[in-house]
Order: sequence, then C-alpha cells, then structure tokens
Amino acid sequence: MLTAMFLAALILITVHSQETEETITYTQCTDGYEWDPVRQRCKDIDECEIVPDACKGGMKCVNHYGGYLCLPRTAQIIVNEREEAAAESTSGRNSVIRRTPADPQRAPPNPTHQIQCAAGYEQSDHNVCQDIDECATGTHNCRADQVCVNLRGSFSCQCPPGYQKRGEQCVDIDECTLPPYCHHRCVNTPGSYYCQCNAGFQLASNNHTCVDINECDANNPCAQQCYNILGSFICQCNPGFELSSDRINCEDTDECRTSSYICQYQCVNEPGKFSCVCPEGYQVVGGRTCQDINECETTNECREDEICWNYHGGFRCYPRNPCQEPYVLTSENRCVCPVSNAICRELPYTVVYKYMSIRSDRTVPSDIFQIQATTIYPNTINTFRIKSGNENGEFYLRQTSAVSAMLVLVKSLSGPREHIVDLEMLTVNSLNYRTSSVLRLTIIVGPYTF
Repeated sequence: MLTAMFLAALILITVHSQETEETITYTQCTDGYEWDPVRQRCKDIDECEIVPDACKGGMKCVNHYGGYLCLPRTAQIIVNEREEAAAESTSGRNSVIRRTPADPQRAPPNPTHQIQCAAGYEQSDHNVCQDIDECATGTHNCRADQVCVNLRGSFSCQCPPGYQKRGEQCVDIDECTLPPYCHHRCVNTPGSYYCQCNAGFQLASNNHTCVDINECDANNPCAQQCYNILGSFICQCNPGFELSSDRINCEDTDECRTSSYICQYQCVNEPGKFSCVCPEGYQVVGGRTCQDINECETTNECREDEICWNYHGGFRCYPRNPCQEPYVLTSENRCVCPVSNAICRELPYTVVYKYMSIRSDRTVPSDIFQIQATTIYPNTINTFRIKSGNENGEFYLRQTSAVSAMLVLVKSLSGPREHIVDLEMLTVNSLNYRTSSVLRLTIIVGPYTF
C-alpha cells in the first residue's frame, strides 16, 4: 500500500546518468505551489495576482504559503523571510536532488548542457527556463470577447470587467438586478452601469447616492419668494401679489376687484397694494373710511357778517342776522316781532333759525329733529304743525309731550339738497289768548351716504 501511494505521487520521473552525476526531477507540487524550472524547485503561487477578485467586501488579499488570506485593509502583516524560504524548499514532494562524487560547490557548470523546460516555459539566452507570455505572443486561444491573462507556464481566458462567462461566451452582467447599487434609478450599460436621480435630486460624489438640490440657492427660479422642499421647491408672492398659472411668476392682486366694500368710497389698485380715496370734502381715516372735513374749522371762507355751517361733504355761509323786517335780532338766531308794531299781531311772535345736516339716502322712518317750547305758561295748550316746506310729504311731526314734538323723516332724501321747513308751535289759553312761534329749520342733505 505505501509503495502504491508513493508511485502515485511521482507522476513524472526523469533520470539522467552521466558517469559521475545523477539527476532525479519530481515535477508535481502540492496545492498552492508550482514548479519553478529556473530555480528547479516548487515555489508558492501568488493567488492575489492571478485570481480575479480573490477577496470581496472591501477585504485585502494577502498571499500565504500554499494559499492566501482575506484580511481587513487595516490589518498589519509581518512576513518571516526565513520561514518563507524554508517553506518553499520543503513545501511539497517536488525538489531537485543532485548527487555528485566531487564537491558540488567546486564542480564547474557545463555550459554546453541543454536543459529541458516544462510546458509553457522556454530556454533563455542564459540557459534558464523562463515563462512564455502566450498573451503577448498571441499563441493563446481566447475568444475575441475574452481577455487573456498570462500565468506562470500557462494562460487564462477571462471575461472583461462587467461580464461573466456563460458557457464559452462572455455576457453582460446586469448590475441593476443585483443588490441596490443606486439610490434612485439604475441604468445598465454593456459591461457597466450608472445611476440616475429623480427630478430635484443630483448624484453625490460617490455616484450612487442622490441628494436634494436646493433650487432656491442654485438659480432661484421664483419671481419673488422661494422655499426649498425635498426634491422640489415652491414659490410664494409678496403681499398684494398672487401666483400666476405657471406657479413661478407673481401677478398683481387687484384688491379693488375682489370686493366692492373694501373702500367706503373708491378703491384705487396699485402694484402690490391698493389705496382708498374719498370725495371732496372728506378725508381717509383708517385707510378705508371717509370722514367729513369740517371746513369751518380748517378753511373758513365765510365773511365776518356770516356764520359757517359745516355739513357732510361741505359747508355753507349763512348771515349772522337772519331776521327780516319787522323782526329784530334779540339773541343768536332768534328774531322777535315787537308787539308795538301792528303788523306783528298777524305774525308769529318769534322766529328761531336752526341748521342741521343729514346724510344722503338716510333710512326711513327716522327721527331727525326735536322741537320744544322754551317758555311754559300755566293753563295753556301747545300744538305743533309743519307750517311750510313739506309740499312733497317728506316729513311728519309727531307730538311727544305737551311742550315738545319730533320731526320724522318719512321719505328718503338724496343730496346734495337743501330743505327749509317751518315748524310752528301754537299756544292758546282759556281766555282765548293765542300766540305762535316758528322754528325755521334748514336741512342740508349731503351728497353721499357717509
């Protein structure tokens, strides 16, 4: 049994006998070693050089006696050269044994001796065996779609990167079907691939990850305000503007068109804003409301013998002495007809001038003015009536007590307009004494409802 195993290990035995020299060559090495015809012994195979992608996952390949190791890239390797040499000399069953009667160190080499090289090697000019580079000489049989890789004593036909063998052919590896290399989208190409990102993203420096594009910092496509969001952006407009249909540009908002009540009188649209204006005689208050200007306090244009009366939207000048013959002025706006004058017996004893202003189109019915007796006599009866100025029936006088009455507006009045209404109070007693007083009320209706 031992003899059979020994013969199986010695596949090729060459014996040369020349008088004093006998050479026995064993050409089978253990796994991980190959025969070195130059040094005539087994030497370690560097798998890290000849095995494509020997280590995966970012590990580094470290050649080892009879094999190789995959270690982290941070690992430190210490090699003992003595052990390496000893390992190479004792690595397998292959070695060169020379037996010479003379001292081998003093035996001169035979320059004319022709050595025999193994397959894949050839004799050099220095009478040593050297590797034949079949890839360089073109003596390989690799296909056109394959890559020739030279090995010691041989060669290998491999597929280029990005391809894999399928039978005798090299076919493209679809990297996009493998574990996800790309963050968003993968595009396969012959022998390779590349990554694409969705809209609003761009490839990072590693060409795999997609990062958001801040469009507001890059080119700010918005006309006014830009807000970046993941994978996109949104535009907004300043107050007074609104986004156009393209969602990028801003258009002026016509606030005056959106509501007819935004201003009390008139709305004027402006770029990005609006303003309210009021008619002559009014001023804007609070940005939208119209308030009457009291011209009698600001620009009194009345003469010295006139009094200024302000009304909604304007003013008028009235005489300081409104009394007409035979009446005489006794106090402000109060005219008395003297009893000594015979004409006065048929006329009201007093005429009092009053002025008031109301807005146009005032809601009706509406109490607008109260008349009241200033002097009360015992055992008298007072009655009130509209003596003149109510030809169209706009007013009604309602007695509220024995000495007072309320003037009621029963028809809406539009201005500008002036109404003069005489309100009479008739006083009688049991002795058939009779007298009357008139309050001449000038009602100025303003041109607007405010």
